[in-house]
Amino acid sequence: MGFDVYVLGTGGMMPLPNRHLTSVLLRREGDLFLFDCGEGTQVALRKLNLKWKKIHSICITHTHADHVTGLPGIIMLSSQVQRSEPLYIYGPPRLREYLETTIESLEVYINYEIIIREIPVASQTVVEYEDFSIRAFPLRHTKKCVGYSIVEKDRPGVFFPEKAEALGVPKGPLWSTLQKGEPVQSSDGSTVQPTQVMGDARKGLKFSFITDTMYFPEIAPEVTSSDLLICEGMFTKDLIDHATEKRHLTAEQAGTIAKCAGGVKRMGLIHYSPRFSDRELRFLLKEAQEVFPESFLTKERQHIRLSYDDDNPC
Repeated sequence: MGFDVYVLGTGGMMPLPNRHLTSVLLRREGDLFLFDCGEGTQVALRKLNLKWKKIHSICITHTHADHVTGLPGIIMLSSQVQRSEPLYIYGPPRLREYLETTIESLEVYINYEIIIREIPVASQTVVEYEDFSIRAFPLRHTKKCVGYSIVEKDRPGVFFPEKAEALGVPKGPLWSTLQKGEPVQSSDGSTVQPTQVMGDARKGLKFSFITDTMYFPEIAPEVTSSDLLICEGMFTKDLIDHATEKRHLTAEQAGTIAKCAGGVKRMGLIHYSPRFSDRELRFLLKEAQEVFPESFLTKERQHIRLSYDDDNPC
């Protein structure tokens, strides 16, 4: 249980020999969720030996080329692996136009269902499942852009079998019923409530993803209590005028978002400007950590494990 986060690429604007374009993949209970899909995403997936057949959803922040040009390849590839489940693709307006035009122009062979859901640029729950949801929120870039969070619902508390037995509930199906939050009848006919045999509800995990945007304070509440925030930190603060003009974040501003959000455990910088060599990325890290000490630099093909507070650390 938990989340496995894989950094497929960390670069912005253009791929470099040692830096793929920004893309992150999250694995939850066997399903894969891809955030942005720039040129070369397939290469990173292959290097990590991840099975793209298991990609459940692709969440696109905006339709600039460095965030979407890998989509046609993923769509074509999925037709070669006997996919039977639908592929969900979320993103802002014009994503459907881009995909449908590309598929038609390239005469792409598709043998599975693709469900495209365009998101009006307003904070909302994009899709809600039984135990988690995907939420989108507006960003401010040179075209319509959204950030995302995957938010798990609270998990049931710890079950105490000794309490159930003491209350006359025998081991078996009734224990499972209690763990699902439903009352049962004990052997003497009395009603046993789940609260009598279980601890307090346990917080689920939250993962948030932000790129590309200029700074504005309303971002912070959307990523509150994230166990991991992956956030653009494209420029150093001496380039803030350039960042504002291009509607991107400095590393210092990324740190400010994490700090002001409250409850963020870790923040990984991503979407580095190609003007910074790998050695120079330390300047971005330094500026982010001065504001939010739990900042780190994401790296190509990095694996980040998110565990629950009550789990043993991995």
